[in-house]
Amino acid sequence: VEMATARLSGTENRLVSLPLSRIRVIMKSSPEVSSINQDALFLTAKATELFVQYLATYSYKHGRGKEKNALTYTDLSHTAEECETFQFLADILPKKILASKYLKMLEKEKRDGELREDDDEGEEEEDEDEA
Repeated sequence: VEMATARLSGTENRLVSLPLSRIRVIMKSSPEVSSINQDALFLTAKATELFVQYLATYSYKHGRGKEKNALTYTDLSHTAEECETFQFLADILPKKILASKYLKMLEKEKRDGELREDDDEGEEEEDEDEA
């Protein structure tokens, strides 16, 4: 009833904090979307707003930020990593690491990849010998 009343009075924009024009642009960026119903736009904005609120609240309650009375990026990334509901965000909210540690990880992956390639080449040579 409240949403219907808001729609009739033309105050939809005040019921959401996110800019509807930006959400429309994001929705239209999908090739499958040809037109956007005003109700769908509003509901997408409201659902996004509620999701962000839930993520922030959950992260604050289960993170270390409450000790400092602040929500930190670390709280958000920990939630994305540890909570099954938010694991789909793990790529978007990765844990912070030092650049030096990241470079070492990349170097290790590169070395491991080279080792695997060498193993694969050895297996191919053995297959040729058997034929």
